[in-house]
Amino acid sequence: MIDIKLLRENPDLIRASQTGRGEDAGIVDQVLALDEKRRAAINEFEALRAEQNTLSKAVGSAKGDEKAALLENAKDLANKVKTADSKRAEIEVKANAEALKLSNVLDPAAPIGGEADFVVIEHVGTPREFKEFEPKDHVELGKLLGAIDTERGAKVSGSRSYYLTGVGALLEFALVNYAISSAVKAGFTPVIPPVLVNPPAMEGTGFLGQAAENVYRLEKDDMYLVGTSEVPLAAFHMDEILPAEKLPMRYAGYSTCFRREAGTYGKDTRGIIRVHQFDKVEMFSFCHPDQAVAEHQKLLQWEKDFLNAMEIPYRVIDVASGDLGSSATRKFDIEAWIPTQQAYREVTSTSNCTEFQARRLNIRFKEGDKTSAVATLNGTLVAIPRMIVAILENHQSADGTVNVPAALQPFLGMTRFELV
Repeated sequence: MIDIKLLRENPDLIRASQTGRGEDAGIVDQVLALDEKRRAAINEFEALRAEQNTLSKAVGSAKGDEKAALLENAKDLANKVKTADSKRAEIEVKANAEALKLSNVLDPAAPIGGEADFVVIEHVGTPREFKEFEPKDHVELGKLLGAIDTERGAKVSGSRSYYLTGVGALLEFALVNYAISSAVKAGFTPVIPPVLVNPPAMEGTGFLGQAAENVYRLEKDDMYLVGTSEVPLAAFHMDEILPAEKLPMRYAGYSTCFRREAGTYGKDTRGIIRVHQFDKVEMFSFCHPDQAVAEHQKLLQWEKDFLNAMEIPYRVIDVASGDLGSSATRKFDIEAWIPTQQAYREVTSTSNCTEFQARRLNIRFKEGDKTSAVATLNGTLVAIPRMIVAILENHQSADGTVNVPAALQPFLGMTRFELV
């Protein structure tokens, strides 16, 4: 949620941010108008309450006919107070609902534009040249290794579904174990969070706005399946005040994620790059707002360290404003090189959400006698299917066997995936 004080003092900044995202800047004026009504309603209510308190004292000292008259006035005034309170509450609900439509304020350094207007920050590693043989894609390799079964996945669960079997399943366990052990060494607390969350958790993290079409909802229970463990990790400290000396508080959550992939018809229909269900390890940090930019760079570096350990060429991009999502002020993606596509594809991302989610979730920190909204940041350490795609395709041999990255060998007990 946008800081209402900032909105009042600098509405042009918020309008420019909305425009930069390709979103409706007119919402700013609607929020300001409702804010004026809310403040007026609060003033009216408080004035009547003050009058009611004064009248109550007068009733206490009055006698006879004077007291009877004052009691009659008190009754009328009580009705006015009740009406004013209802009016205030009604406007409060409308004002909050409208304010929730505003996205986070853009970082001035974020590129402006749509999905294709990102800026490449760096390339790491050199894409492998396959001079001696034509590389196989991950679907073919998955069959040869007995690692991926999309046909049976589709038979049981429909499109964009799959089984990981044999070394495919072992590779997931190795990736998760390596990710969690790396995160723990970096000071993260490991977490296995719930994947079913309530509406306040989902809305608080910003996933019931523009991202709602990709969320699975269990209507009978009014619960949601999370598309990322960012949601339960962010809500972990909902309605809490954190001690400033404990910041940053970092968590690494391992969970299954569910996405409807609405609006992606025809995209990545082959294989496991874009699927409805997958596992991943997500980093999440609660930190002092003054440290958010530095913390963002740390999350990015931990993601880069992971890709480096997998021995995969990649590039880092600064995501453009129209592709950030409502909560992020700035976002970096890491895209791994996929040989058979001759393209870089996103495998991880990290977002700085400043105090936006914390205001919605009512998460504050106490510094001296003052409490303020904390900053929240998230970053994917490993999303399993896409990392499996990158590993299989980049480390394959001519016969279809795949060399295991050195970092994963202790977790797998093998140096190569053999044909079945």
